[in-house]
Amino acid sequence: MAEYKSFEDNIEAGGNELPIIAMGSLGQNQRKAIIEKHGLNANTGAWNNLQSLLDAMKEVASTIGEMNLFLIGKAIIEGTQFPPMDSLENALRSIDVAYHMNHRKNGQPMFNPNTGQMTEGIGHYKLARYDAENKEALLVCHTPYPAKFEEGLVVQIVRMFKPKDSLFTKVKLDETKETKSNGGDSCTFIINW
Repeated sequence: MAEYKSFEDNIEAGGNELPIIAMGSLGQNQRKAIIEKHGLNANTGAWNNLQSLLDAMKEVASTIGEMNLFLIGKAIIEGTQFPPMDSLENALRSIDVAYHMNHRKNGQPMFNPNTGQMTEGIGHYKLARYDAENKEALLVCHTPYPAKFEEGLVVQIVRMFKPKDSLFTKVKLDETKETKSNGGDSCTFIINW
């Protein structure tokens, strides 16, 4: 699956992305029109068809600019349910749980915090490597969301949870591996701090 294509038809995303898509002054009316065009409910806490949300994100990227997806990804942390996180490694490992907590399949949450059961159907975020000594991690994103959105999400998490002794952070798409923007099923980010 390439980016912007839901893996299944019966998936909903939590509505916290939509107020973020609509915020800001530059192009605000255009973003709101895109939300309405795709039949999305922009109220916080609303649930929306994932494919409609992806279609809206694709239109935002093509009409307003892909950098908007990066900014939406960065801002999403503020309005999305996440499990408790206390370190960079823990935060990177928690992305997949948070991802599933904020999606529903057939009206049912895709992660049950009481049982730890995760429902398949939207892909995963996988921390493939975490090397604290060399200050490098690899995160594989196998989701229908665009890579620019995911990059923004990862950048914000890394900035928020980097070790106190880190002077910088860097998140880079690993172009030696498949990328969704080139028709691949996933993308991999190299994270340094």
